[in-house]
Amino acid sequence: EALESDNLEKEPMSELTPLGITCDLSGQVAVVTGASQGLGQSCAIRLAECGAHVICVARSADKLAATVQDMQALKGSGEAKICDVKSRESVHSLFADIAQRHGKLDILVNNAGVTRDVLLPRMTDADWDEVIQSNLTSCFLFCREASRMMMSARYGRVINMSSVSGLIGNQGQTNYSASKAGMIGLTRSLARELGKRKVTINAVAPGFIESDMTRALGDETLKEVKKRIPANRLGQADDVAAVVVFLASPAASYITGQVITVDGGMIC
Repeated sequence: EALESDNLEKEPMSELTPLGITCDLSGQVAVVTGASQGLGQSCAIRLAECGAHVICVARSADKLAATVQDMQALKGSGEAKICDVKSRESVHSLFADIAQRHGKLDILVNNAGVTRDVLLPRMTDADWDEVIQSNLTSCFLFCREASRMMMSARYGRVINMSSVSGLIGNQGQTNYSASKAGMIGLTRSLARELGKRKVTINAVAPGFIESDMTRALGDETLKEVKKRIPANRLGQADDVAAVVVFLASPAASYITGQVITVDGGMIC
């Protein structure tokens, strides 16, 4: 993450300060997948900051514990749940527990995902299957379970974390781009199915966001990337989280089936 003027060490999540988002999500129950780090962690913390009780889902118990600790430092409410997002049985069990313990689900953020970048001629079946199952199949499984609860309650907000790669493609990411494009198709179709039940389904498509993944690109590559971004910087996780929180709020009741790009103008 060493950019031109960004050579300071990144603040640990435990030192986060309130973002200043003012929407009131008090009394609402949210699920965020992939909440142990990166975008998912930021989204979970910001939803909790607005008053939601956030169920943080991932595979790493230690990292999830850190996310919940950060929520509590901001006076937020949350809990950690270990779940294999690719497993139908594991996802079904998670939602059965949510129904029993909370009786409802108001917000779902499908953020879990992986990359296995390689040019298509060298891509293995395992590279393809892992990305499609982790990114797209997990989104389907969580949306299916959540939609049943939200339809019954006649209220819900679903935000699917896609990517600009799902809109324009990216070399070496045919599997990842296909999974993220699939999430957009799922989003738009499900929005048509659930609109009459006051359930909104939207997608967010981040561009280059500061993370371990972008850090691995190296300083020179990142300088070239910045030249393609009118905002002249990489995004921060909170840039994305702010959009997610808005889409999760009552204020976004007339927005559904949309893809909101958060990319500093890169593909405008």
